[in-house]
Amino acid sequence: MTTTAATSILADLARRIALALVAPTHPRSALMHFLFSFGPFGLFLVSIIDSSFVPLPIPGVTDLMLVLMAARHENWLLLVLVASAGSALGGYFSYRIGQSGGMAFLEKRVPPRIFKLVREWMEHHAILAVALPAILPPPVPLAPFVLAAGALKMSRRTFLSAFIISRTARHFIAAGLGLYYGAPILRLWNHLSAKYATTILVITWSIILVSCCIAVMQLYKASRSVNASQDLAPQGKTAA
Repeated sequence: MTTTAATSILADLARRIALALVAPTHPRSALMHFLFSFGPFGLFLVSIIDSSFVPLPIPGVTDLMLVLMAARHENWLLLVLVASAGSALGGYFSYRIGQSGGMAFLEKRVPPRIFKLVREWMEHHAILAVALPAILPPPVPLAPFVLAAGALKMSRRTFLSAFIISRTARHFIAAGLGLYYGAPILRLWNHLSAKYATTILVITWSIILVSCCIAVMQLYKASRSVNASQDLAPQGKTAA
């Protein structure tokens, strides 16, 4: 047997052992099974909230789900498309809120220092002001720039192009990390799941569900405040 053949056999054996160790059906991983039972639909819902102006309190939840799902050798391209579609909806909704509410709406919800920075960037580097926060990981803020894009009447086509391309690139990176570093990621996840499955499960989904409820309530309040300001605007002009 040649050296090349022996090396090939050993490499194949090592690959089989590694796959057996990190197999998605590993009996210890009850938490992982439940977490991913929501599949692409759960990823879609989380990505909508994560890209809105009321993001989840855990930064980068969409990225984390993409990394873990891709590590399990699921259809990574479908995952990227689903996450990007959800992000596009969340981003566009926030853009519309900013467009309807105007700069006054944005100024009430963004600290003065950040508001000044966001406004300057939007006035001088409009596309970059949307693209960079959309692709960069936390703690870079996304919501103020998305709201400002709408408030400053940035073209819808320009906004969606810059936002979707950047967000999709970020999701490709997250999926790539899961594909190339999947084995150690799954080993760590299985280890944590075996020890703290119930605790992690309760905390994770409690935070996600509560955050989604809070996000829906705040979005509803924001929509009502925008509608109220629009209703009052004609009265102010008439009184003047």
